[in-house]
Amino acid sequence: MNGGPAVRLHRIPVNGVELNVATVGEGPAVLLLHGFPHTWRLWTDVLPALADRYRVIAPDLRGFGASTRAADGYDAATLAADAEALLDALGERSAAVVAIDAGVPPAFLLAMRRPALVGRLVLMESLVGTLPGAEEFLVGGPPWWFGFHQVPGLAETLLTGHEERYVDWFLDSGTLGQGVRPDIRDAFVSAYTGTEALRCAFSYYRALPTSARQIRRAADDGRLTMPTMAIGARPVGGALANQLRPLADDLVDHIVDDCGHIIPLNRPEALLRLLIPFLAA
Repeated sequence: MNGGPAVRLHRIPVNGVELNVATVGEGPAVLLLHGFPHTWRLWTDVLPALADRYRVIAPDLRGFGASTRAADGYDAATLAADAEALLDALGERSAAVVAIDAGVPPAFLLAMRRPALVGRLVLMESLVGTLPGAEEFLVGGPPWWFGFHQVPGLAETLLTGHEERYVDWFLDSGTLGQGVRPDIRDAFVSAYTGTEALRCAFSYYRALPTSARQIRRAADDGRLTMPTMAIGARPVGGALANQLRPLADDLVDHIVDDCGHIIPLNRPEALLRLLIPFLAA
């Protein structure tokens, strides 16, 4: 934290699992939800600036990092229930929610189902189920690894013993070839090493059809009533904003130029220039 407030790690029981949760700072709550292949340390470079103004809450999602490697519960609704229970356990009655990649579908569902709990919503570099608006992005089909990860038992069998090279591919491509700092890279590799760690990560992808149905039902029944911001980079770009626009009462969207998928590590300063005024408004 470069001399800033110290990050505290907690194990917090929620919804039948224990989440490993980093907290730092004081003030209104900001909940940060990471993606694959990340842990809470995805947010390392934006934590100091946010902690100057907010109580930042950054969990490892169910099955990821040091959280419980649960047998099931990787659908968006269950992950949203985990997030809701975490805020309740920490005594927070409302929070801004910021999510990327695998964290986006549960953040979306949390906001749709509990609008009084989510004061502001920021979603980055993901699609929201199969909602309309992403047709141009998906013209060539979903990214190749979605199908690979979704076959039960296949990816973890093939990748056990090769986790380091696999995680490095995502980190390098997600930062336009720059990679991430050795300490964060090593933490990610460690978190995704071993058959069981991989099984949990890929369970999120195997639950995507269920998550898509949950998202479709929520979109049919409600709207995003809180201020919402969609942020794109490479490769998702504006597809997420296109999905959200018909459902959001108050949407702003931005593209971070010269930035890969892992925005918080590839272009943290650019991300903060968007986040800080939006959260403070």
